[in-house]
Amino acid sequence: MSPAWAREEICRVGASLYARGYAHATAGNISVRLAPEHGGGFLITPTDACLGTLDPATLAQLDEAGRQTGGDWASKTIALHRRIYAATAAAGAPAGCVIHTHSTHLVALTLGAPGAGVPAGELLPPITPYFVMKVGRVPLVRYRRPGAPEAADAVAQLIGEYARRGIALRAVMLERLGPLVWQRSPAEALAALEELEETAKLWWMSGRACAPLADAAIDELRQSFGATW
Repeated sequence: MSPAWAREEICRVGASLYARGYAHATAGNISVRLAPEHGGGFLITPTDACLGTLDPATLAQLDEAGRQTGGDWASKTIALHRRIYAATAAAGAPAGCVIHTHSTHLVALTLGAPGAGVPAGELLPPITPYFVMKVGRVPLVRYRRPGAPEAADAVAQLIGEYARRGIALRAVMLERLGPLVWQRSPAEALAALEELEETAKLWWMSGRACAPLADAAIDELRQSFGATW
């Protein structure tokens, strides 16, 4: 995607997230990796920016080494985003956009017991077909302070571990902070983030007790739609 289009898409996605309550105040950030033919590097929302009122002209721009080359000061999470871009590329499924929010129901699920049927070390069980197909497994990363390098290390490690099991992660959940979701484009990352938060809402509304999809149903999703659960 061209830098101009990427800037517009980041702002469109940010406004959509904010308007529907998936992001609030100045929490959350969005980044895009620019293609080599457009100079490479990254665009990311500025530090303490409200996703609902982003300006395409003031988005932070950084080169491949993470050095800022333009715009307002970059969000401190750029180091974590860059680790995701590197780890997904190494795993053979390179991300083009990363979104981080503090979505309410997802954060709430990290504050208590996981509930019945949640896979070990993960946030949610496979309770709907579209969660399985559009999001997939979501490992839970134990709490570290915002911006801690240990969180970036943990996320990169998980991407590699799941890839070795034949699973291309699209999201992780930072305990008490919120989800990180990545896809090829801002529109696809937005859709995955929405599906993830709505699944968390359903799991919360069920009392974290509804039965997950049966193994046979998940296998059918694999065969019919290429799901990688």
